[in-house]
Amino acid sequence: MKKHNFYAGPSILSEYTVKNTAEAILDFAGTGISLMEISHRSKEFVAVMDEARALVKELLDVPQGYDVIFLGGGASLQFCMAPYNLLETKAAYLDTGTWASNAIKEAKLFGQVDVVASSKDANYSFIPKNYVVPSDVDYFHYTSNNTIFGTQMKKDPDVDILLVSDMSSDIFSRPIDVSKYALIYAGAQKNLAPAGVAVIIVREDALGKVSRPIPTILDYRTHIKKESMFNTPPCVPVYAALQTLKWYKELGGVKAMQKRNEEKAAVLYGEIDRNKLFKGTAAVEDRSVMNVCFVMNDEYKDLEDEFAKFAASKGMVGIKGHRSVGGFRASIYNALPLESVLALVEVMKEFEKQH
Repeated sequence: MKKHNFYAGPSILSEYTVKNTAEAILDFAGTGISLMEISHRSKEFVAVMDEARALVKELLDVPQGYDVIFLGGGASLQFCMAPYNLLETKAAYLDTGTWASNAIKEAKLFGQVDVVASSKDANYSFIPKNYVVPSDVDYFHYTSNNTIFGTQMKKDPDVDILLVSDMSSDIFSRPIDVSKYALIYAGAQKNLAPAGVAVIIVREDALGKVSRPIPTILDYRTHIKKESMFNTPPCVPVYAALQTLKWYKELGGVKAMQKRNEEKAAVLYGEIDRNKLFKGTAAVEDRSVMNVCFVMNDEYKDLEDEFAKFAASKGMVGIKGHRSVGGFRASIYNALPLESVLALVEVMKEFEKQH
């Protein structure tokens, strides 16, 4: 039976990425050595890192004055590194979910944090609107997509200060105006590669402004200067990221991914809204095109376990909702084919007929 992978992360990767990475693990670039044991200083791997950084710039149309670096530690390390490098006195944060809240907690270690708005009281079911970002802060930070609660900011905010974003779960899913940002970071395990690496896009002139000493390994300038090779990088995830970036380019780039993603989301949300058994949990205007969260309607709550088992029997994998929300979550990242969404919709229709 075909499996349809809806896990929220680590999540589905393209067949192109999996196949090419698996081959390189056996024999990397014709060296006769596994990718897992090759020196990161070898010319073969340096070429991988250089190409991966260049493709990020190409696909996202990164302007001059920005650098792309690959670092270990995932996005959670960036919750610390961002304020370490940018927060001198005060920063503004938008609280839209668990990961935004975690970022706020870390930033408070480095200075004052102004939480400009929060949807916590509504279990993060919407993106706050009409908030005001103070002009006297060092930067404004937001999380573009909230994997647990299924909400997403669809546009780049317009602010007159440095803009920072955690784009871990929707990077490369739509075009972004990188020129608006001082820093963009993203853990790889949703739209890029296996867990273990993060991609960071940073504007050079935003750095070097804080008065505190920064440990060498936590200073973005270190990694820019060393071209992501200050210490041994996670070679397998970086190689896998390169394969995914090549795949994106072959498909037509980020605009093509956006079209695919919007089509998949429209199909699934359409069924959730039509089907008498289910309802969405996120405000309609803020629904994520990456993580679709839904529950049983109140009168059918007792069928949730039965539906979960039924869906699993049909090859649906990873659709259990996060404990913070309950119900179900279908993560429909870039690599998930429309075929899988259509399969899930058929399962939902079949279950409705039974009940």
